[in-house]
Amino acid sequence: MRKIDVLVVDDHPFFRQGLRDVLEAQEDLHIVGEACDGEEALRLIHELEPNVVVMDVNIPVLNGIQITRKLRAERSPTYVVILTAYDDEEQVFHAIRAGASAYYPKDVTPDKLVSAIREVSRGHYVIGDLVMDEAQLAPWLLKETQRFGATTGDTDETFNPLSPREMEILQYITFGLSNKEIARRLGISHQTVKNHITAILHKLGVNDRTQAAVYTLRRGWVRLQDTHPQSDTPIKL
Repeated sequence: MRKIDVLVVDDHPFFRQGLRDVLEAQEDLHIVGEACDGEEALRLIHELEPNVVVMDVNIPVLNGIQITRKLRAERSPTYVVILTAYDDEEQVFHAIRAGASAYYPKDVTPDKLVSAIREVSRGHYVIGDLVMDEAQLAPWLLKETQRFGATTGDTDETFNPLSPREMEILQYITFGLSNKEIARRLGISHQTVKNHITAILHKLGVNDRTQAAVYTLRRGWVRLQDTHPQSDTPIKL
């Protein structure tokens, strides 16, 4: 049986112990450590390299969202499950954009939390009752971006390595346009579009269009008001 290494992060010892008791009862979950603040959590994640960290969003020094962004920026292999006392749909969106794989209120049932940990350890995303892979996450992020809006500033990331033309193509990719459709809209050749996409994937350090779209949406690089295609254009991520 594959063991899933889990780090528990919460500043309340009673809740932390209760969470540990629930998770340790599962044969496939192995608690590798605990942390009570963000600084300690980040140190232990780097030291222990757990598969999954289950973390309260409101912890001292660095909060759960800040830690999640740092892990994503480092391309850490550790997946993040965020717990919160406040269940809010917009905060779910911002947590997933920041890099979390799941987000739950603290009154989540033990069975649901355990199931979510198993799913995120496989690279899936869990939002409520939805379990999604990366290809399914991209349109979800696009829909929620249109619903709540997004700006570059709310992600603490302003560096953009792409040229203006690459950024324009990336926005069309994010909305699901094919290479042929992008070439037609921009008045350039199909091969030129392919060359730009190759450069985009290399600069972003991702493997395909779907990962590029997720990367873009998480950083708020899409300007919905400027580049939204016609409403009848399907998303083909």
